[in-house]
Amino acid sequence: MALMTGAPVDGWPEFTARTRLLVVAPHPDDETLATGLLLQQVLAAGGEVRILLLTAGGNNPWPQRVLERRWRIGAEDRRRWARRRAAELQQALATLGIAPNALQTLDWPDLGVTELLLRDTGLAVDAVRDAIDRFSPDLLAVPSLHDRHPDHSAAHVLVRLALVGHAAPPELLAYLVHGHAADRRSRPISPTPAQLAGKRAALQAHRSQLALSGRRLRRLAEREETFLEPDDPSPSVPTALPWRPPRWLGPWLRLDVVSPAATQRWTWRRAPLRRGADGALHMPLPAAGRAQPCFVRLWLDLRTPWIFDHWGWCRMDVAEPASFPGVAPQDRPG
Repeated sequence: MALMTGAPVDGWPEFTARTRLLVVAPHPDDETLATGLLLQQVLAAGGEVRILLLTAGGNNPWPQRVLERRWRIGAEDRRRWARRRAAELQQALATLGIAPNALQTLDWPDLGVTELLLRDTGLAVDAVRDAIDRFSPDLLAVPSLHDRHPDHSAAHVLVRLALVGHAAPPELLAYLVHGHAADRRSRPISPTPAQLAGKRAALQAHRSQLALSGRRLRRLAEREETFLEPDDPSPSVPTALPWRPPRWLGPWLRLDVVSPAATQRWTWRRAPLRRGADGALHMPLPAAGRAQPCFVRLWLDLRTPWIFDHWGWCRMDVAEPASFPGVAPQDRPG
């Protein structure tokens, strides 16, 4: 669908001069890979766009080692790399027709968004909520909860928590960079030739990321730009978790739960879980009160060079406040 005229197509809202699009990008290059066409189409209709960049992308050691021909990467090296990526981002935004003042940077730690969410939930949510309130978007593009990069899925959780209680929440467009949409409902954007050329040129500005992953990133940029509908919990099994990890991993498994009212962390053996007759894991949740989104994360507490999530997050609804029977907040992994 070419939205150059601003006409509504295939369920999309009409893009006009009143459209305000906020893109939440965990790292430099996500804005181009995931929303390079969407940004151009909103601008073409006369709308306004803004990018909320969560991290500077400084924790990116392998491309840095190759391009700088160094093995040891210290704190100053990461800061220098972050400045390089910031310059690349500015060039990419200019290629897409986006002014420098449309970028807001939070400068959070690269590969540290999940820990920030869990350690300082209120501060992180407030920062995202403030960015949303200042711009007042009617469209908000955010990484999917099912994106396998931990910074991406954590960004989704932060946005969803920031929108709780919002008087006029924007329409959410969830994008997926790392992973597959499977059978989830999505809305595609079909580009004009000029828009596709603009996206390709913007990706070329991220030279540091193309050094080792050029073929993969170009393939990602060429695929259809689609946006998933945010997931809702299943009303039939609201307490069932989607994972069935092998029992022998128990000593190294951890469970995190985040809601608007509380953040709690458990070792696997202390988590408030029971196994049903069908083998599915269930988490008892309060039955009364006002429903609130609750996000649950399963992860393996072992050092590994693999940065992507195996299980990741799922969403359920809980009543407020988010407390769990028989489990005290102090029952957290050290």
